[in-house]
Amino acid sequence: MKATENTEATAKAGIGLAGLSVAEAGRQIGSGEITPSALLEAVFARIDAVDGVIYSYLRMDRDAARENAVASDKRAASGTLLGPLDGIPFAVKDNIYTAGMETTGGSRVPQSHDPDMTATLVTRLKAAGAILVGKLNTWEYGTGTGAVHFDLDAPPSRNPWNTAHFTGGSSTGSAAAVAAGTALFSIGTDTGGSVRLPAAACGLVGLKATFGRISRHGVMPNCWSFDTPGPLALSTEDTALIYDVIAGFDEADPVSLSVPVEPTLPGLKDGVKDLKIGFVRNLDPCGVAPEPAILDALAKSAAMFAALGAEVVEIDLPIAPSEYRSIAMPINRAESFSIHERDYLEHRHLMGRSLREKLEMGMYLRAADYLAALRQRRALVARTDEIFAKVDVLLLPMTYRVAPPIHDNPAVISYTAGSAGSPFSLSGHPALALPAGFSPEGLPLSVQLAAGFRNEALLMRAAWALEQVLTPNPMRAEPQHVLSIATRAEG
Repeated sequence: MKATENTEATAKAGIGLAGLSVAEAGRQIGSGEITPSALLEAVFARIDAVDGVIYSYLRMDRDAARENAVASDKRAASGTLLGPLDGIPFAVKDNIYTAGMETTGGSRVPQSHDPDMTATLVTRLKAAGAILVGKLNTWEYGTGTGAVHFDLDAPPSRNPWNTAHFTGGSSTGSAAAVAAGTALFSIGTDTGGSVRLPAAACGLVGLKATFGRISRHGVMPNCWSFDTPGPLALSTEDTALIYDVIAGFDEADPVSLSVPVEPTLPGLKDGVKDLKIGFVRNLDPCGVAPEPAILDALAKSAAMFAALGAEVVEIDLPIAPSEYRSIAMPINRAESFSIHERDYLEHRHLMGRSLREKLEMGMYLRAADYLAALRQRRALVARTDEIFAKVDVLLLPMTYRVAPPIHDNPAVISYTAGSAGSPFSLSGHPALALPAGFSPEGLPLSVQLAAGFRNEALLMRAAWALEQVLTPNPMRAEPQHVLSIATRAEG
């Protein structure tokens, strides 16, 4: 379908129920205002209207989703809903295994995982009544060099706020779907920022929980000492609803934390008057500063925290974010090659350039460099954790610029490599990307918050308070935003 035809179809369909937040949709299902089946059909209409331009999905199972929606309808009618996610349509990144629906990691390389396996987090969401719609676009294997080469079978996802621009990576479809309303929420994976980065690019909340807090069982590995699944959602409340369902110990995951999970919803709206916020100032030693719009969003966020009663103090990380990344990359590359060596040796001709080049970097990495990075990491984790004895929450950028044009590869690589996601991927602390309005060009702005180990409840409490004054009415991308630029480009 041409972009002009898509524009007309989308204008007729509108976003409708697909524009609801998870929390509001759940409330309306509970009150009988809408049914899960009606909500699901609105999401399908949204997919039909816009996914030919944003490319959020790789595959769907509409029949299974409809069967599950009918079951949810019956529970709603009888007053036996399973919880606030019952009847809510969601989708997952295509490196998360789902029995009955193929998992390819966005790759042509044949996959050998158990086709009957379902990731623990998907099992938990289904047990809560959430309705799986399909599998979302991703960088191949959920990793790469940061470049987009347009050499995979599926076109790369596009940013719904401006389809000429990048979604962030690697959870590309996970962000595009939630921003555009082709899913009410999604699950991505975060190794070096791959939930938070696309959330920032597409104006969403993206959570990387404490390492080991959300089970990785049934998730295609990328870098076993960093990988963390996480939700992308429209709001902090939505994020809390999802996190409280999927977090918790799983004996099938060898790094899963057995410490009890503190629910995030009960204290979500408790405010920040008793909190100390650390405003991070040492962003980069090389003089590469965030763009003015992002600096303004950070300054505004700090001022808002202070106005809400928090104590805001300036603070430095042990080293700048780019230096965390320089330690993280040898570990990431070496572990990725170790995991995917056989695929590389047997099927590299089927791989896209970005995955192939990343694995080759790992192949030629010296063991001495990997071990040196591990030693540096151990010391740095301790030094980073010491900060949270001084402050409750850190405030810093997630990205240093707004999402660049997707065809500008140097800018795309710079956007990915120049983010501030690495510190908490390396340390394992929980961190969250929070929408902070829009740039003068209409592209989303974002800030990042981080907290101490297992302090997701505190982190989201701070995020909710800031969200109420920063972006109190989060919205999905409207049809004209999704398609108008693509239409002009086609013309």
